[in-house]
Amino acid sequence: MSKVCLFLIAFVRVVTVCAQPTPKQITTLDSALTKLYERGMLNGVFLLAQEGKAVYKKAFGISNLTTREPLKTTSAFNLASISKQFTGMMIMMLKEKDKLSFDDKVQRHLPEFPYSNITIRHLLNHTSGLPEYFELATQYYNTLDTLTNEKVLQLLKNHQPKLAFEPNGKFSYCNTGYVLLAMVIEKASGMLIQDYFNQQIVKPLGLKDTYLYNFTIKQYPANRVFGVIRENGQMLPNDLVRLDGVSGDGNVYSSVEDLLKWEQALYTEKLVSASTLKEAFTPAKLNDGTISRYGFGWFLDESGKKMSHTGSWVGFLNNISRDIDKKITWIILTSSTDATARSIIKDILEGRSPQLPNTNLIANANLMDGTGTAARRASVRMKDNEIWEIGDLQPFPNEAVTNANGLTLTPGFIDAHSHHFGGLETHPGAEALVSQGITTIVIGQDGGSFPMDTLLSRMNKRPVSVNVATYTGHSTLRSKAMGAKSLYRTAKPEEIEKMKAELKTEMSKGSLGLATGLEYESAFFSNRDEVLQLAKVAAEANGRYISHIRSEDIGLEEALDEIIDIGKQTKMPVQVSHIKIAKRDQWGRSPEVLAKLQKARSEGINITADCYPYDFWNSTLRVLFPKRDYTNLESAAFAVNQLFDPAGSVLVRFAPNTAYAGKTIAEIANTRNEKPAQTLMALIAQAGDFESKNPDYKGSIETIMGKSMSETDVANFLAWPFTGICSDGGWGGHPRGYGAFTRVLGNYVRNTKTLTLETAVYKMTALTAESLGIPNRGLIKTGYFADLVLFDPNTVKDNANIQNSTALSSGIEKVWVNGQMVYQNQQPTGRFSGVFIKSPTPQRGN
Repeated sequence: MSKVCLFLIAFVRVVTVCAQPTPKQITTLDSALTKLYERGMLNGVFLLAQEGKAVYKKAFGISNLTTREPLKTTSAFNLASISKQFTGMMIMMLKEKDKLSFDDKVQRHLPEFPYSNITIRHLLNHTSGLPEYFELATQYYNTLDTLTNEKVLQLLKNHQPKLAFEPNGKFSYCNTGYVLLAMVIEKASGMLIQDYFNQQIVKPLGLKDTYLYNFTIKQYPANRVFGVIRENGQMLPNDLVRLDGVSGDGNVYSSVEDLLKWEQALYTEKLVSASTLKEAFTPAKLNDGTISRYGFGWFLDESGKKMSHTGSWVGFLNNISRDIDKKITWIILTSSTDATARSIIKDILEGRSPQLPNTNLIANANLMDGTGTAARRASVRMKDNEIWEIGDLQPFPNEAVTNANGLTLTPGFIDAHSHHFGGLETHPGAEALVSQGITTIVIGQDGGSFPMDTLLSRMNKRPVSVNVATYTGHSTLRSKAMGAKSLYRTAKPEEIEKMKAELKTEMSKGSLGLATGLEYESAFFSNRDEVLQLAKVAAEANGRYISHIRSEDIGLEEALDEIIDIGKQTKMPVQVSHIKIAKRDQWGRSPEVLAKLQKARSEGINITADCYPYDFWNSTLRVLFPKRDYTNLESAAFAVNQLFDPAGSVLVRFAPNTAYAGKTIAEIANTRNEKPAQTLMALIAQAGDFESKNPDYKGSIETIMGKSMSETDVANFLAWPFTGICSDGGWGGHPRGYGAFTRVLGNYVRNTKTLTLETAVYKMTALTAESLGIPNRGLIKTGYFADLVLFDPNTVKDNANIQNSTALSSGIEKVWVNGQMVYQNQQPTGRFSGVFIKSPTPQRGN
């Protein structure tokens, strides 16, 4: 459905109002509407009536950008879809004059109409199955053509689009039907619709501000209101477009004063008899016996005593609601494309406390919006949890203002690979993350994940200061299907089917996709077919695949071939986690690796990577044995010589002997009077023995920070245009958990100039959001969630290192998550505004 069509669709909910508006409600209404006007969220007129008498009416704003003439309660707004009430009434009037019947075939009045089984009633009730005319006009007319009712009929005649359903089979709001009804009115009355409207409705009711106007009519009265839109603090024209040569579905103009007269006439027989009018307030009964809750131009509640309609088109958002038992009417006509006032009025009239939007202004910022383009001086206004306006903005009365003092404002950083979630239970303020500008973490990496329901429950029970999204871990699926003790083999077909079913369920609940950790024992023994079958399940759900690939050293080439093949066969985005070259005699081959990935991209494979900005990793001792032969001295010697530097690699944790923690492998070997290769085997043996004797031990038994990468390769990987930034970090151990993103800004931007600041920010924000399928984040853009970071590019730096891995970064001044400031003055603020982010992508094939 087109955007244009969405603007015209009416609001279905019928408002329940209190028994009688109280003085307190009226005071609350006036206060709320005044505040909305002062904050740029209202340009319009509101009227509330009890038993036909206005108990409150007020105009806010201007009617014309050129003249700046103030709005009045007699100003005439384009009613958009509220116009359908008048079209329906004219059809009823012609029915009473025996000019037509509701159940006439449309072809009786419009012989060129190509559908023989559609009646006038079907058009009135939106049960015809016709397509929206916007889409046809966009497809078959160019931008110089003004659409008319006759052209709509010709489109249907010439192209005869297939009906969406059998007439009266469903209710589907459709403007095309009311355009055709306008033509039926002209045929049956022998008059132009604007003349018939004026003669039969406007004059008899004494309406002073009501008329039909479209682009086929040369002149309009002086009280016509022109549509506007507020964009980035400025009011801009947003009025009629080339489709507005039509009538029937819209383009009636009226004021709140006249609409009250119109609404009150519906209690009488001034226009049609009560029996005929009853048809307008009778919902359609569909072929299957269900009730549609729509009459002739009115949405109806189940009792039939409450009815309403909205109108939304270009710069106009309107509502008329009536309770015929309580004799309460309220009307709002606006020309500013902001629906806030409508929802606030509903809340107040339904007896709820109104929740006025909260705005905050960040002024005088050096704005870097995440696109990679040059920074510019601008202000940013947040409204609740979203970015509302960007530009040269002035504060509203009593608005909270943060003076950025020329510091750099960027989107919140997105950590593509995080292991921080577990620590958020005790650190809900997420200081390890927000102190380096991270506002969203992506977990489930390396093949291990929590079930979606568990994550949602934990986030609900213990709110945190950052957003969380997750992949579903391959190893977790294997463990559930095969048993934790049976992972060191290839999965059986029936076990793969169990994994596929579980993954499909997790995808349906919002998982981003499948994450593998193929270098780890829990997944290493899987074959390519197992992984590919699971990847296809993720692809079928429009998910993604991310992988700690099967080898980052001796089998790197083949491991890259595997992920490229998965991308090729599934046609979904695939990403290499923490890309690196970990074998010493392959250092310097990063250009070849990147050329391989770039070639895959040129062949249509959407492959990307993420990278952390360090030349040492954090993992288990076992990954140093690619063949998993932990007692083979030759393999241990190969690890020492090729896969890590014993003198630069620190054993971070070692439960069997805590005295070893913090020492290098070379230092431990020296105390044991052994060669490093022997010590490596001994440490793995001790860890295995400890694990078998302590099956309930919580946490990592052994962890090593392994020095095994070339700084040149790291810089090359960071610079590749399709590499995002990640931490792969947690709450201690490797300093990347506290400093990865600020290290990029301080070292790789300011010091080595490997990246420009704009490019680095892009890699931390928009690129990562796109690669991982995270919607409406990663850019400073109107309508995006207000995740923001304010920092000083001249001082920002990481302070965490091997000796002090939890030192907070410098230079990150303030951080906002979903519009709430969560970090300032080098500490969390205690606001827990993070949300759980689900994949928004609809399922395929279900």
